[in-house]
Amino acid sequence: MDAFGPESKANADELSKRIIGAAIEVHRTLGPGLLESAYEECLCREFELQGITFRRQMMVGIDYKGKLIPNAFRFDLLVDDLLIVDLKSTERFHPIHEAQLLTYLRLANRWLGLLINFNVPVLKDGIMRRVRG
Repeated sequence: MDAFGPESKANADELSKRIIGAAIEVHRTLGPGLLESAYEECLCREFELQGITFRRQMMVGIDYKGKLIPNAFRFDLLVDDLLIVDLKSTERFHPIHEAQLLTYLRLANRWLGLLINFNVPVLKDGIMRRVRG
């Protein structure tokens, strides 16, 4: 399957809906105001309960002028080896948050990413979906 082919994109799109549903459940249960790490722990538990495959705190290297720089950056979650999820618990999104997500997508060669900010009264106001390419 091509990394950005129609089947992969359809799977990632459907998966994003499941991730958002899980995040809404966490937010509904906990509300806003906790640390990002607490939301990450609880979202991972929700993924487990819903049978969603994920890896946490993904370290990725980059090739800089022919030299591999290991562990150059880290993002919160890689879900089903398709979709990057970066969690926040902040007053609002800042341009750097979107720029980081787009960089993660490019360097990790992924197509779709979600930024989820749990520090909002209604979670739908704290979700940013971005695609690469």
